[in-house]
Amino acid sequence: MSEPRLETQALSRNFGALRAVQNIDFKLEAGARHALIGPNGAGKTTFINLLTGMLPPSQGRVMLAGRDITGKGQAERVKLGVARTFQINRLFRGLSVLENISIAVAERKGAAWSMLYPVGRRADVIAEAIELLETLKLADIAGHRVSELPYGRQRLVELAITLALKPDVLLLDEPAAGVPSAESHIILDAIEALPKDIAVLIIEHDMDVVFRFAKHVTVMVSGAVFASGTPRDIEANPQVRAVYLGQTGNKDSGRG
Repeated sequence: MSEPRLETQALSRNFGALRAVQNIDFKLEAGARHALIGPNGAGKTTFINLLTGMLPPSQGRVMLAGRDITGKGQAERVKLGVARTFQINRLFRGLSVLENISIAVAERKGAAWSMLYPVGRRADVIAEAIELLETLKLADIAGHRVSELPYGRQRLVELAITLALKPDVLLLDEPAAGVPSAESHIILDAIEALPKDIAVLIIEHDMDVVFRFAKHVTVMVSGAVFASGTPRDIEANPQVRAVYLGQTGNKDSGRG
């Protein structure tokens, strides 16, 4: 059996006396569609920050395809194939959609310096950026400034930027957060159409999104893994319902 695409071993993070993440063993296989859920303060975002190198662990290890990357920073992990979107998008709002995507492609190719020149200087970069925009059905707005777009489209641009990095592991932090319900299907359709070989982990409070997307669900409570299984297993688990599903209903807009 091949190595998991991403794995943690006894991963923990303390903030003083607060044990935000406690001794987590976790595996994300190639092609996984995995959701991470839990009540407010469960430690979900801290866990993602540990996976991406935004935070160092207090103890434990992070492994990527069998390689120990615990000591690697965020930029190094991106180059190794770990990419992440944020709950609040981080785009160059004054630049066009095409320029935003092109910068990400150029960074991956080691040609970011070339973007000091007009965006059309690197034909290979532009061609790849346009292909990504076509894949996510954004080609018609390539020339628009990000600031002019509806929020749902901005989230799609962020997803395109992340895919431009050609990740092996994609971490999505509430990708539909702040998106009007009338536009949320655009985000979900794009996520469902992601390349099948990418391992995807999504943090999400909207259980409709979780059960539509995920093949496997991990529940965190008080910084630790509380339960793990298929969406049907999780939905039927009375303990999970008591601490999370039954407590919050279908939606919980807080962060964890």
